[in-house]
Amino acid sequence: MIAKRSKRQLKLIESNTKLIQYAIVVILVGITTLVCIPISNAQGYHVVSFVMLFVVSVMATFLGIGPILLASTLSSLIWNFFFIPPHYTFHIDKTEDILLFFMFFFIALLNGVFTSRLRRQERLTREKETRTNSLFQLTKELSKSVGIDEVQKVTEYNLEKYFDVKSFLILQDGSNVLENKNRLVSEKKLGSKEFKVAVWAYENSKVAGAYSDSFSTCYYTYYPLVGTRIKLGVLYVKMEEPFSDDKQVLWNTFVTLISNALEREFLGELAKKGEILEESDKLYKTLFNSISHELRIPVATIMGASDTLMSHPSNSKIHNELNNEISIASLRLNRLIENLLNISRLESGRLSVRLDWYDINDLINKVVSDLKEELRLFKLNIGIQKNIPFVRVDFGLMEQILYNLLLNACQHAPLNSTIRLNAMHNDSLLTIEVLDRGSGFPDSALNNLFDKFYRVTGSKTGGLGLGLSIVKGFVDAHKGKVFAENRKNGGAKFIIQIPTPESEITEIN
Repeated sequence: MIAKRSKRQLKLIESNTKLIQYAIVVILVGITTLVCIPISNAQGYHVVSFVMLFVVSVMATFLGIGPILLASTLSSLIWNFFFIPPHYTFHIDKTEDILLFFMFFFIALLNGVFTSRLRRQERLTREKETRTNSLFQLTKELSKSVGIDEVQKVTEYNLEKYFDVKSFLILQDGSNVLENKNRLVSEKKLGSKEFKVAVWAYENSKVAGAYSDSFSTCYYTYYPLVGTRIKLGVLYVKMEEPFSDDKQVLWNTFVTLISNALEREFLGELAKKGEILEESDKLYKTLFNSISHELRIPVATIMGASDTLMSHPSNSKIHNELNNEISIASLRLNRLIENLLNISRLESGRLSVRLDWYDINDLINKVVSDLKEELRLFKLNIGIQKNIPFVRVDFGLMEQILYNLLLNACQHAPLNSTIRLNAMHNDSLLTIEVLDRGSGFPDSALNNLFDKFYRVTGSKTGGLGLGLSIVKGFVDAHKGKVFAENRKNGGAKFIIQIPTPESEITEIN
């Protein structure tokens, strides 16, 4: 088996080849000079110029531009020194011979350079054709591959074939965590330090390792495999030398094609795994969404009619009372539907958090205003930290969180009792507390308060048990925490902690 040469060895060989080419030029020009001596005696020095031009043209077909420049210069000087009268001097008597000398030099030079460039262009065309063919072959083989393992085999084979490197793939486990194992060779694992670099390349979607800008002392070079929608894993290779610019472009194209093929198969596997779960959950979600949306129409009708009646007050006391009952019932039904829709969003994973900077005072004032009818029967005590900074949250989700907690307090606290709402910000953590003087919770219920459809045994309040579940879902969406505990002298206390940096903003237009 022939040993593979490193790029350093190839550069040394290339340098030696150039020296050999210059030596060939000197030898061929010398031989041509000896051959032309009898030709000059018999036919004259003009014929010698044609012979030398022919030799320079022939050399241009297999030598580089540097050797051709040397051949043109040597041929011109030798023709002048040995063949143009007076001989053995660079002096030329006749004006036409001077012109002929310069014409000979430029014709030899241009002819040699153009021929060399044409040969170089032909070589570049062949290389481009080779690159195009390699991309075509890879695309064809990847398109026919079925399964991640087959894509990996095609990848490793083609990278070794076209780039002369041994490659390995490590992929994520389906939950966006990179695994330190090769699917084809289970015993092939990276060391702890090398694996940390692979994880860094995966998480940051940047090349790392040898011959890169990050962790350049590593043994391998790590290329992240990123599809159009998800991160797949890392391709790592052992390289003797960095790729040339042209080869790096081809390599990047290979990596993109491989990433797309892996993403196709990876998503296919995830879809198969989720088929059973999707089918079992389909009826539940369909029914849930249908009920929620169907109830919106009659609710909107009730609310519209109620608003119309209340905007035209009647002298009839009963009429006004009925209007008030319609309004209260429609608001309650609307809250139920909002809770159903919010649970549906949480269950389907379609909940998106849109963070921006807000004044916590505006948030609290908005919620208190929305619950003014419920809160008028209680003493609301609001405590907000002095000079509390702006916080980066989703206003709509935080509004729903506070709304549900305050409404929960209104439903469980005795009339005319005190409900307290506190807000503070310390160490990049927003903390909100809602306290009431209700009956609190049984110790056995504290671990289940935030479960869907959970209601405390013996609770006399209505509802489906969704409010606190929605609170937890929206807090989790902010990467925060929510707790519930009983107060010492009776009542419940809810604590929300949302990580949010402190803003330097003091005013928002």
